[in-house]
Amino acid sequence: MLKAIMFDLDDTLIWDERSVDEAFNKTCRLAAVKSGVDSELLEQKIRQNAQKLFASYDTYDFADMIGISPFEGLWAEFDDEGESLRRLKDIAPEYRKQAWTTSLREAGVDDRHLAIELAEAFKAERGKNQFVFDETFNVLNELKGKYRLLMLTNGSPDLQQTKLNITPELKPYFDHIVISGAFGRGKPDPSIFDHAMALLSVEKDEALMVGDNPYSDILGATRAGVPSVWINHHAADVQDVRPTYEISRLKELLDVLKQAGIRSR
Repeated sequence: MLKAIMFDLDDTLIWDERSVDEAFNKTCRLAAVKSGVDSELLEQKIRQNAQKLFASYDTYDFADMIGISPFEGLWAEFDDEGESLRRLKDIAPEYRKQAWTTSLREAGVDDRHLAIELAEAFKAERGKNQFVFDETFNVLNELKGKYRLLMLTNGSPDLQQTKLNITPELKPYFDHIVISGAFGRGKPDPSIFDHAMALLSVEKDEALMVGDNPYSDILGATRAGVPSVWINHHAADVQDVRPTYEISRLKELLDVLKQAGIRSR
């Protein structure tokens, strides 16, 4: 009998990909107005350079392990406890400035002051605009009270809490919220799933993991022996990860629970 459902946050409940896209688009259009730069070329450059530069820092292995992305580094404060997270906080301002300066220059505009303005603009845009999937609250309303609900999200505790503060309606649905940066290991490490199930007081076959990332959410659940539902937004073909169920939209989770005959506690 299913007693608990664990949900990923980014691109499962909130539409982080769209939020990032919108922030890049608005920031690069601002640059075009200010300098005449090609906004599409600038966006291409900042996406490339942010990833390349983020990977060059000595914090990359840690950031990758707990699931902090280069684009999150462009707006996160990293106001967290722990040596590695404090190191990210120290690096972040220079990382943002350098990423935008290099990208603007490669797009044909050498203007350090504008780059600093763009770094702040992107940070502000992502911080105020967060999209939520249309069906998120309908699904959570259907499940709340029938199952124990836990949010299992990778990332910096400060940043993930910031996202939840932007969309405060999400928090009350969950009995527990587990953030990898606070736990010390991220998905797909099975230990964070074991921790989540201990909080929920359930066995592996009494829980279900729902997420969009096959290599963190689904692989992690598989390693921990937990059934999983993969939200495959982009019809990706993944050969080496096997979810228990596959859907294309979050709302289809309700059909999975019904068709599979999964009973609540």
